[in-house]
Amino acid sequence: MKFKKTNSLLNVLLILVLVFGLAGCTTQKSSEKDTAAVEYPTKPVHYVLPFEPGGESDITARLQQKPLEEILGTSVIVQYMPGGGGALGWQQLVTDTQPDGYTITGSNLPHIIVQPLVRDDTGYETDQLVPIYYFQATPNILAVGKDSPINSVDEFVAYAKENPGAVTLAGSGSYSANHLGVLEFNKVAGIETTYIPETGSGGAVPQLLGGHVQGLMTYTTMGVSYSKDLKILAVASDERVTSLPDVPTFKELGYDYVEGAYRGISGPPGLSEEIVNQLAEAFKEINAQPEYLAKMKEMGFEVLDYGPEESKKLIEEKKVYYTKILKDLELID
Repeated sequence: MKFKKTNSLLNVLLILVLVFGLAGCTTQKSSEKDTAAVEYPTKPVHYVLPFEPGGESDITARLQQKPLEEILGTSVIVQYMPGGGGALGWQQLVTDTQPDGYTITGSNLPHIIVQPLVRDDTGYETDQLVPIYYFQATPNILAVGKDSPINSVDEFVAYAKENPGAVTLAGSGSYSANHLGVLEFNKVAGIETTYIPETGSGGAVPQLLGGHVQGLMTYTTMGVSYSKDLKILAVASDERVTSLPDVPTFKELGYDYVEGAYRGISGPPGLSEEIVNQLAEAFKEINAQPEYLAKMKEMGFEVLDYGPEESKKLIEEKKVYYTKILKDLELID
């Protein structure tokens, strides 16, 4: 009987050792997991822009760079990968980027929606990009050079009707907000103009200043930056924008035309929710900094705060909207 009792006690002790041992292992694994999450980032983060320097994405990234480094505690390297109206950079993001959070790429609407709908060679699909944060927007503007004889939208339309197809408008990217804007305005105004795509807004303005095109379908930011060189005829927003208070909307002038771009940051397929949320919080924190906010608004940006879920919802809503626009323009069936 004594042997049996001792054996029972040993069994109890063994069970207790196993229970606490497993609990310890679980705690250790949980701790290791938490530590891994906290340790990101441990090396520089590459912030890729799929456009040329000098445009809206670049301006924003440069303003974000220093505060982002301070928040993340690591270097942030801004890089450029122009091509295909942004498609080259987005293709690279979804096909050749590790989902570790060390490469993030600027993403633009409507570009990432429209390009896969109308082209077979984009190399990416909209849903492959993992939205992290959408932080700014800019309406389109129609502008001509300071020395142009055209002084109003009505005069521009009259000239375009007299010279069908001859009027050239430069803008940023193919199947972008500027490109679609030209096609939409052509339809609304009953005119035919020719769109000249550049690899970014920073490349479009010199085309006008150099006399290579007759006008621009660009963004409010370029209107602010080049106010001494441009005559801004109208802005494609529902209401006048604070950065260009004297510029009428197309709607005010009788043209039912509203268009512009949304900009944010995306990651590659498979990027973890933890890293997405950590980066989203960093961009949210930057958006709350008074100095950053003041500079953005002064330059003609509308500052947005769309986190990962809000960004997904925005993209889905815009998919529906742009599918209809493309069908109306007979660009898709």
